[in-house]
Amino acid sequence: MTVLILGAGSDMAVALARQFAAEKYDVQLAARNTSFLQAQENDLRIRYGINASSHAFDAVDFASHPAFYESLPVKPDITICVFGYLGDQELGQSNWQEASRIIHTNYTGAVSILNVVAADYAARRQGTIIGISSVAGERGRQSNYLYGSAKAGFTAYLSGLRNRLFHNGVHVMTVQPGFVYTRMTEGLTLPPLLTAQPTDVASAIVKAAKAKKNVLYVKWFWRYIMLIIKSIPEFIFKKLKL
Repeated sequence: MTVLILGAGSDMAVALARQFAAEKYDVQLAARNTSFLQAQENDLRIRYGINASSHAFDAVDFASHPAFYESLPVKPDITICVFGYLGDQELGQSNWQEASRIIHTNYTGAVSILNVVAADYAARRQGTIIGISSVAGERGRQSNYLYGSAKAGFTAYLSGLRNRLFHNGVHVMTVQPGFVYTRMTEGLTLPPLLTAQPTDVASAIVKAAKAKKNVLYVKWFWRYIMLIIKSIPEFIFKKLKL
């Protein structure tokens, strides 16, 4: 069994690679920084005794995605879309380059590559696609609505893809991690009780993938936190500073 990790340079992706390697999956690492991937690849191979490989992948180079997937030496059984970009909300409000990067990294790039993967899996009538989305996509908030809107689109995309590919024997899982301690969030003050470690996320994803869960909230209470937030009437919600 082989797992492809798209965006393999992130803290969460490193934890996922190690967790799947510990389960004796061969691992394909894909990201822009191939020099970092090479060191990770060697570590996985030595530490876990599995086959590992590194592949150059740019989430926003949409035209390259079909050739990238075709170039893989072995087609993966599981594909995990981990890449994302939190970005700067305030800058993005006035700078289209920043807004575009947030939108294309978190949504368009993910749709582009997963469309390619989905076509292969549907033809083979097997496979698992896992998308790392965000609870930020469940309701737009002034502090991160560019990121949140892109993740909302990604969540809807994964839901539709799951509906479509179920009839082809392919499983699609949406992951809502909540807060996670990573390099992407290191500048933020996060509440410890609501925040997971990358290893927690990786372990939960491996277990949920085996159980073929449709939607995974890594910390269960996020489902209810977001239910409460979504239940606030709009005339009240718009006055809040969230």
